[in-house]
Amino acid sequence: MKKQILIFGIVLLIFTACQQKTIEFGKNSFTIEKNISYGSDPNQKMNVYIPENTAHKKDVFIIIHGGGWRAGEKSQLTGFTHQLMKKFPQYIFVNMDYRLASTTQYALPHQTDDIKNVMMYLEKTLKIKPNYILLGNSAGGHLSMFYAYQFNQNKKIKAVVNIVGPADLNDPGFKNYDEYSFVEKHLIDPNIVKNKTSLMDFGSPTHWVTKTSTPTLSFYGTQDTVVPLSQKEILDSVLDKNKVYHQSYEFNGTHLSWENEINSAFLIEKIDLFLKNIDKK
Repeated sequence: MKKQILIFGIVLLIFTACQQKTIEFGKNSFTIEKNISYGSDPNQKMNVYIPENTAHKKDVFIIIHGGGWRAGEKSQLTGFTHQLMKKFPQYIFVNMDYRLASTTQYALPHQTDDIKNVMMYLEKTLKIKPNYILLGNSAGGHLSMFYAYQFNQNKKIKAVVNIVGPADLNDPGFKNYDEYSFVEKHLIDPNIVKNKTSLMDFGSPTHWVTKTSTPTLSFYGTQDTVVPLSQKEILDSVLDKNKVYHQSYEFNGTHLSWENEINSAFLIEKIDLFLKNIDKK
């Protein structure tokens, strides 16, 4: 009991500028720290959910919202984050905002830098060295894969959960996306691309897959006209070729149908099984 009080007090001191409350799910409860700044930009904010039973805190879910890289906010995934917390009461959860792309600011490298900044902030502030699960939908799914496949040399990222994320930006099906011209012009800063790689190759998570890539769980909608089902087939093929452990599933519906009660419950059950399988390896 004294240990728990001490840790709780440390958390209070760390996040004195943030509104704190507790949320309970049955016998399990989390301390919530809202709108923590992990950088100087107004969009560099995150909500952190810390289980009050601190004895087994090891891994961290980082939740990354969608919105075409230039819109959206963490509040869109608050409900889904709470569902995950019910299923995984011993994990720390981070629901993050990030710097959005515009006609004057590229998505990359700002958004991948923000994922790195969140990890660095957590490890420095909470004095932890966890494994991470990157989970994102749509653009957040793309960022989760892209970051894990390109920047996981130290193997801190345990798994990627990709929900309707674009994996291959060159896919003719994805080129039907209404905002594809924005992707071509404003997703990637050309200054970070070397060796004559095309921008769309560089920005495709599949371009970075190797035999040591992060285990990946994916979900795609059968009627998705934004990120078509062809993305699942392309991603599966590349992961198969490189013998990367992965699973992928289809759900009935459109780009946003994963959020409905039946589909989200299905996703969470598959996430649970996937992480248990990784732990067995």
